[in-house]
Amino acid sequence: MTIAIKYGFLEEDPVVDDHGRFIARGAGAVFVQRLFEIYPDAVLVGDQDRHCDSFEMRSLTSLDAESDLVINLDVLDSVSVFQTMHRHGAEPRILNLQWLHPSRFHHKVNFAAMALSFALFPTLCSGERTAAEVSEIVRRWTIHPLAHQARIGWFQPGIHDDLVQPHTDPEVPVVLYPAIHLTEAKQPKTFLAIVKEVAGRTPLRMEARLAERDLASVLAMRMSSPRWAQVTPLFGRTDEYWESLAHTTAFLATAREEAYGLEYLEALLAGAVGVLPAVSWAQGLVPATYPYLYADNDQAADMLAEVLGDPQAARKAADDSAGGSLSGWITQNHVGSVGDEALRDQIADWFPEAL
Repeated sequence: MTIAIKYGFLEEDPVVDDHGRFIARGAGAVFVQRLFEIYPDAVLVGDQDRHCDSFEMRSLTSLDAESDLVINLDVLDSVSVFQTMHRHGAEPRILNLQWLHPSRFHHKVNFAAMALSFALFPTLCSGERTAAEVSEIVRRWTIHPLAHQARIGWFQPGIHDDLVQPHTDPEVPVVLYPAIHLTEAKQPKTFLAIVKEVAGRTPLRMEARLAERDLASVLAMRMSSPRWAQVTPLFGRTDEYWESLAHTTAFLATAREEAYGLEYLEALLAGAVGVLPAVSWAQGLVPATYPYLYADNDQAADMLAEVLGDPQAARKAADDSAGGSLSGWITQNHVGSVGDEALRDQIADWFPEAL
């Protein structure tokens, strides 16, 4: 059996460059890289058969529908994947990996398509909250016979700390926009309004690294207009990303909802102090007494100004909330190897031949 990883259907930017390098960034790309680590002989599904840098690309039509397993991170089109691979009558093996929270979509067609996909194919979710949301979509948007047969599981992804670099506070504090897209769900306008308010009180530098499609937007130009702002493309290499995090003072999270929050955990692990909304997805990332959970925009601005005014004191307060070391607490409570094992075990339970 070949494990075929499908990712990129919903991405406007390419995930593999002309040299065959996997260049996607963000949480979805992290899951793809995790799967390659778990299944070293896996292939990436693409529009053609191709030898790439350290992996193989295969088209759906080149896969063996009778024996290969497609792990689809683009769950919206799992029915289409089935139809392509089923053209000669074989029963394709398809697993949905739901790494995004489904509520990011708004149109009834998308909800109906997701519900059908979740009901027809086993679905593994990144986190319990995402699994609960998936179950609710199946219940609301499919007929009972399909909803009744749905197989939905979840795992806690965790985070790997092998690329973390020693943290150094820059002379001018750096505030990170902790996302690569400017979608409404991330509330970038709220982020910018809060940072602008804080910039009127204390020197700072705001950095945002965006996907290509977002760089050309009006909002990106607006975000880059203040003299203290820098909006740039995503880093080409992972080590550059971690090096930048090692010189980041703080980040401000404004998202309404997150499936898990890998980007935030990475920034926290790298030594950046996170100012987060006091909502369930964020509270699940940090200790119960974490000091920088805000209730409204005014409090967010006050907390961010406090962190930038004395980063060392802020980092100590964050460490104290974790019993001495926030990074230690994160690695203990969000263990990547445990998440990898849970992912592998669930796939093996549903598809024993994948072992």
